[in-house]
Amino acid sequence: MTDRQPAPIRPKGPGFGEFVCLIAVMMALNALAIDAMLPALPAIGAALGIVDENSRQWIITAYLLGFGGAQIIYGPLADRFGRKPILMVGISLYVLFAAAAAFAPTFTTLILARIGMGIGAAALRVLAVSIVRDRYSGRTMARVMSLSFLVFLGVPILAPTLGQLILTVAPWPWVFGALALAGAAVMIWAGLRLPETLHPEDRLPIQVGRIAAAFREAVTNRRAMGYTLAMTAITAALFGFINSSQQIFFDVFRRPDLFTTVFALIAGGIAVASVLNARLVERLGSRLISHSALIGFILTGSVHVVVNLAGVETLWTFAILQGVTMFFFGLIAGNFGAMAMEPMGHIAGTASSVQGFISTTAGSMGGFLIGQQFNGSATPVAVGVTVCGLLALTAVLFAEQGRLFVARHATPAGGN
Repeated sequence: MTDRQPAPIRPKGPGFGEFVCLIAVMMALNALAIDAMLPALPAIGAALGIVDENSRQWIITAYLLGFGGAQIIYGPLADRFGRKPILMVGISLYVLFAAAAAFAPTFTTLILARIGMGIGAAALRVLAVSIVRDRYSGRTMARVMSLSFLVFLGVPILAPTLGQLILTVAPWPWVFGALALAGAAVMIWAGLRLPETLHPEDRLPIQVGRIAAAFREAVTNRRAMGYTLAMTAITAALFGFINSSQQIFFDVFRRPDLFTTVFALIAGGIAVASVLNARLVERLGSRLISHSALIGFILTGSVHVVVNLAGVETLWTFAILQGVTMFFFGLIAGNFGAMAMEPMGHIAGTASSVQGFISTTAGSMGGFLIGQQFNGSATPVAVGVTVCGLLALTAVLFAEQGRLFVARHATPAGGN
């Protein structure tokens, strides 16, 4: 008989390309739940009797609070029971509450359903980051996150248009119905194709002392917490823009017909930045790219403030300057997230939940504060970008002990 070489064993689960797409789509469900409803806010307000236009921003913020607040519990659960079962629970909640929002008879019921959707989506955020960290680290992890952001950020570009298209053929509840269907599709895809990425020997029991120690390590590691706070600040700027965008286009520039198109162009700045970052991050490094982008973020916000105070703001100055701001955001976000997680590989689930809880909860409240300052102009958004950028720079300087662009020697996990 002739000896035969055994066939090579193919790795279980999706290949690199499918893995990146699946992670991106999991993350995109969150963006879809935020941006698809922006064109529907006036219709929802009219149907549910919301008199104060600024109060409609609660439809966005309620979701973000549920999304941010629930992240704190998913990390320990994922470290104990594995990534996949917790992911399935989260997507199921997302689908259930999206359907509930579609049938909400009152504004209060809708807000409660939105909180529930956010609670379900929180698992997607925590588990997406944890699953990526299970498989990759360092600049490769940053590349995976950047490529995921590329697919994921196509959703903010298209989501308002999708919402507007739904409104042309169906009433506003179908926006939520579409989210429920999208969530169900992702649940089937992940259920069939995504393997468990947490090794059995790495599972950690739910012990109060151990969880407290992991939380303490996640919030006392200087680099991890510094970049988490920096991400919180720029997230607040992003949410401030999202909260105010519909009112800016409808009430300031009085061009609702251009809302979805110009919003897509602005959001496209993030997608362009993600492509660029994916190509450059392994060669130039996360710090050089993101620190330079943060300085650009602050300078652009400052120019936008001057344009508004000078009274020369137009739809196109707003679109260009906000688009440049989002371009810099795209160079910042994936890198800050990767650098915050880099020292946390041994407690990835818990660290991801702590970082997500802080950045999303505080960021959503900061964005809500910016949105509530809407006064018939784009000035609050421009001021919010500048202030949040300066706060982020302060946090980065703390993380890097006053040094920008290049890394100091790594500190021990949990150390300063």
